[in-house]
Amino acid sequence: MILDDSDQAGALGYHDLTREGLPLGKVFAATDLKFRTNWAVTASHELLEMLGDPNINLNVFIQSNSATGRLYAYEVCDACESDQFGYNIGNVLVSDFVYPTWFEDFRPANSTQFDQGQHITQPFQLLAGGYIGMFDVTSGSGWQQLTARKEDLRIEMRGNVGSRRERRRTPCEQWLRSCPHPEITKNAAEYRARMRKAASKAA
Repeated sequence: MILDDSDQAGALGYHDLTREGLPLGKVFAATDLKFRTNWAVTASHELLEMLGDPNINLNVFIQSNSATGRLYAYEVCDACESDQFGYNIGNVLVSDFVYPTWFEDFRPANSTQFDQGQHITQPFQLLAGGYIGMFDVTSGSGWQQLTARKEDLRIEMRGNVGSRRERRRTPCEQWLRSCPHPEITKNAAEYRARMRKAASKAA
């Protein structure tokens, strides 16, 4: 679905399941424009991730030792999500995406191609703006968001405002609902009217 304004505060897009268990992707074109991002990159991001994990239940287990390990969400665009890493199909900019090799920790750096754009050089590498959902099976802390900036691992899985996030792995208590669309458009109209009034007074 290509919509105007996000129904999750600050989210540019996400993928989920319908009540019938079918994949559902939402792309918020007006919100993309607000954050100066390309809605076609968001649309391709969500489409690729729906194709890669339509039920949003796939994970890769990386075992540290006999008793510990981490689950990584099988999200194929999150590690390289920024528009700057996108590529063109015709005149349309679309999202970069990782190959299955990105999730294979046994592969040495520079040993194979890890993403479509060839920006990534090793497994589990996160590019600037990239992130991945991780569940530490020993800590009991639930899903966490790892980022390229090495932020605190306790950062909410919900992610930062103005990002592309799948939402189904995010605990419900972390969801931030946007205002209903009629309220958003009403607020926007009132804001534009105030700006016009201020401009006319200044003139």
